[in-house]
Amino acid sequence: MLRELSIENLAVIRSAVIPLEHGFNAFTGETGAGKSILIHGIQAVLGQRTSRDLVRTGCKKASITAVFSPLSEETRAVLTEYGFDSGDDELLLTREISADGGSVGRVNGRSAPAALLRALGDTLVNIHGQHDNQILLRPERHLDVLDQFGGDNTLRDAYTAEFQALQTCARKLAAMQKAEQEKVARLRELRSIIEEIGELDPQPQEDTLLDEQFQAATRAEESAGLAEAVSQMLVAGDENISDALAAACVALDKLAGAEPDAAPLSDRLRALNIELRDIADEVSAYTGGQLSQAEFEKLNARRNAVNTAAIRYHTDADGLREIYDDAVREVSAIESDADLLRQLTAERKERLHKVTEAAKALSAYRQKLAEEFSRRVGEELSFLNMPRVQLSVAMTQGKLTPLGMDRAEFLISANPGEPPKPIAQIASGGELSRMMLALKAVLAERDSIPTLIFDEIDTGVSGKAAQKIGKKLRELSAHHQVICVTHLAQLATQANHHLLIEKHSTEDSTSTDVTVLDREHRISEIARIMGGEEESELLRKTAEEALSAAGN
Repeated sequence: MLRELSIENLAVIRSAVIPLEHGFNAFTGETGAGKSILIHGIQAVLGQRTSRDLVRTGCKKASITAVFSPLSEETRAVLTEYGFDSGDDELLLTREISADGGSVGRVNGRSAPAALLRALGDTLVNIHGQHDNQILLRPERHLDVLDQFGGDNTLRDAYTAEFQALQTCARKLAAMQKAEQEKVARLRELRSIIEEIGELDPQPQEDTLLDEQFQAATRAEESAGLAEAVSQMLVAGDENISDALAAACVALDKLAGAEPDAAPLSDRLRALNIELRDIADEVSAYTGGQLSQAEFEKLNARRNAVNTAAIRYHTDADGLREIYDDAVREVSAIESDADLLRQLTAERKERLHKVTEAAKALSAYRQKLAEEFSRRVGEELSFLNMPRVQLSVAMTQGKLTPLGMDRAEFLISANPGEPPKPIAQIASGGELSRMMLALKAVLAERDSIPTLIFDEIDTGVSGKAAQKIGKKLRELSAHHQVICVTHLAQLATQANHHLLIEKHSTEDSTSTDVTVLDREHRISEIARIMGGEEESELLRKTAEEALSAAGN
């Protein structure tokens, strides 16, 4: 609970140390005295957005410090999560607001982010202001209120987990389906590559080897042609040199018979003819090394095919093999994606079934909850002087959402026999305040937050209705610390602890003080609330009787 609130230089409050007690704490004061500043201060120290306009004029900074004790397990868990010691049973929160617009938060003297202050605030204080009545007018908030009343989030958490898993699966599936068309085109391209290069089946460095073989075959063909020409000239043709030399040898032999000196010439010519034939025999060896026409054409065709493919893919024979292998792997991956697509499709179907079943279980639980909620709120409304008003919860089912398939709307029937209608069409401001208090009352039964703050919950009500609100706040204070800013005596008399907010003005400045009232001063303040500035003995007696009737 909130034990103490210290404020320095916050708006019209120069300095105030405000002790608070367990039970029902009421703040009263004249209009404009600065009661709302207290709420702003508490909101600031709990990490809510601040404004430099809150800093008292002429001051460099404002400071708000709140002391909470004892601490709940939820509060200790938040401290542990943020790395703060939770051993002591007291928590000191501080927020400093600079005139230049900056702010600093501290937890037990250590610097702390506003996020930690907010997280702690969610476990420490529940503040109800007039704008919170809008919850009743906004059907989109009603399902959260109903679930909060239930208190058991087991089914909702189970549904949320299944729904999130479904969303994750659906996102993956949608992404794969979106890319599927591109993959189909890519698959056609890859299969064309695999078919072309696979049929070609290029071997390592085959383009180089084929070029070498082609060049060798071309040289062999040229050599064979030249060798054939030499052979024709030396020994094979009709007019070859060998035959001419043989005839010359015969003629030279005849010459040597007539001229003995010519005999050596005949021997030399015969030896030359033998050498010529030896040369012709060796030259003939070059005529058999060439490829056949069919073999040469096959070699040339293979070379052209490999080179053409290499040029098309801007690579060589080894690169063609790499392209082929990469294409095979990519096709395998795409086909695996297709398998995954089928798996995800099946998984999404299965998860949709699970989510639907979880939503049905949650919806059935909420239907029962709505009946109990309507009954309990009805009891509270009857206590708050609205016995004819009946609240019902209209439950409808629709598409699956993060909250389930339910939509809840609070309807009220103002009089017996009248059909229920949306609250916004019927309720007045005072009725909204009492209805909100009824909600707070039934939620407080399951709420572990120790401190409830009500800022003018009595707006638009008076008389018996105000008395009932005061009694209800007193009743709530049995299990929660209640802090209420009010302008009605019916509420103030029910408080266990009464504080007065007073504004004092001089020619130079204005300030606000907060004072804890003893019984005598409390009687005077309640008499003032009842009758205005003129405090009569009758009003004092009435105020004293009201306090005594309330047990104060």
